[in-house]
Amino acid sequence: MGPCCFSAQDQFDNLEKHTQWGIDVLEKYIKFVKERTEIEINYAKQLRNLSKKYQPKKNSKEEDEYKYSSCRAFLATLNEINDYAGQHEVISENMTSQITTELARYVQELKQERKSHFHDGRKAQQHIETCWKQLESSKRRFERDCKEADRAQQYFEKMDADINVTKADVEKARQQAQLRHQMAEESKAEYSSTLQKFNHEQHEHYHTHIPNIFQKIQEMEERRIVRLGESMKTFAEVDRQVIPIIGRCLDEITKAAESINQKNDSQMVIEAFKSGFEPPGDVDFEDFTQPIKRTISESSLSNSKDGKSESRFSSKSKGKLWPFIKKNKGAGPEDFSNLPPEQRRKKLQQKVDELNKDIQKELDQRDALTKMKDVYIKNPQMGDAASVDHKLAELGQNLEKLRLEEQKFLGWLAEVEGRLPVRTEPARRQSGLYEPQNTLTVNNCAQDRESSPDGSYTEEPSQESELKAPPPDFDDEFDDEEPLPTIGTCKALYTFEGQNEGTISVTEGETLYVIEEDKGDGWTRIRRNEDEEGYVPTSYVDVFLDKNVKGAKTYI
Repeated sequence: MGPCCFSAQDQFDNLEKHTQWGIDVLEKYIKFVKERTEIEINYAKQLRNLSKKYQPKKNSKEEDEYKYSSCRAFLATLNEINDYAGQHEVISENMTSQITTELARYVQELKQERKSHFHDGRKAQQHIETCWKQLESSKRRFERDCKEADRAQQYFEKMDADINVTKADVEKARQQAQLRHQMAEESKAEYSSTLQKFNHEQHEHYHTHIPNIFQKIQEMEERRIVRLGESMKTFAEVDRQVIPIIGRCLDEITKAAESINQKNDSQMVIEAFKSGFEPPGDVDFEDFTQPIKRTISESSLSNSKDGKSESRFSSKSKGKLWPFIKKNKGAGPEDFSNLPPEQRRKKLQQKVDELNKDIQKELDQRDALTKMKDVYIKNPQMGDAASVDHKLAELGQNLEKLRLEEQKFLGWLAEVEGRLPVRTEPARRQSGLYEPQNTLTVNNCAQDRESSPDGSYTEEPSQESELKAPPPDFDDEFDDEEPLPTIGTCKALYTFEGQNEGTISVTEGETLYVIEEDKGDGWTRIRRNEDEEGYVPTSYVDVFLDKNVKGAKTYI
């Protein structure tokens, strides 16, 4: 094989190694990006878990903490961290779809293209090697025939010079020499033709075929390099795309931090823990140099009606003056009378609000069942309307119980605010209907309580009083007042026995006139005729108010 052939083969070997190295670089970069996406996913997951870990637990004390601006800012930070984590998930998704997936597909195509180019190179190399072998074979044959012709010529000349050889032998040697010369000429012609063909093929090989293959390999390698560079740009661009959103997340965190108001937080703490007590007055000076005055002073202190001085001195003797007292531990009474006035007021208000929510929930359920009953009445095939009546009655009873409970806490709330419970119409109606013997216990105000050294609030037995709620009396509401105008009509859903004063009995299906709608207490004032009117539970009737009446409302 000629030296040029070996040189070309060496170049193919070098290019094959280099292009394989290029593919390895691409695969290494794909692996790098894949690991980066895994890091982003794990980081986002850890951030989300971190945000979830510090989120306030539902129905826990932590929720109360978020009324402070600093805690709300922290909650906003947790939410923004969650969004921040989402952007890292976006980075991972975009890098996977735009880089790793695309590069993996490109690598497979690149391997196929590389294989094709080197297959063409090997094929061209094999072809030129075959041509070279044919040339070598033709050359050797021409050389052999030339030598054979020379030997035949020498043999003929020797035979022709020998006088002892017959003429026939000389003629035979001459013919053999001519044959050998003819074969040499044919070999020479074949060798010349093969040589020309080889030179042509060699020229095509080194000036056309191999350069074309090398050019394709070069273009393939340059595309690989360009693709790698584009992937690196995409790598940076994917990060850059989320920077504005991440920036907004950070801006929101900064904004939340700037919204912290230490003055408002401090004021909320003051409102949450202030007791409502007046500061204790000055301690009187007792002059022990004058026994008579001391005796009088001690006597006046011990016989003090409210016992405040004695409380102060008993506290002082133990080194504990109000309000620096311990809180009473354990479950307190239902009316929260063990708490300071302001704290008690807040607890009672909270309880009233909870009862209002429960009442509204029951009302919503009643409305839904009433609508369901109407649907059943209009479309009997959908269900039995009578099956809803029991549940409606049960909801009505629950509503009345909740309203009575609400009135009880409203009474205590009125007490702690420094006034006796207002005897509203709903209170009288409900007491008369459900608790004819009900008594409303009204505790004395804060000045009738003593602060014990351990911090609990007790009441003097001699000063405890129970205000008995007077028996329900609806009739006084109708005395000396003009008849109310009719504002609508109603239809009785159930029979109601109005056994208490101020109520009126109705029969299921009866139609009556409405003269006063439900004001939120669960009672509606109706009239049968000029002489018969009174209250019935709103849940027992369907009310249809006139549309021209201001604020008219239909209860279904």
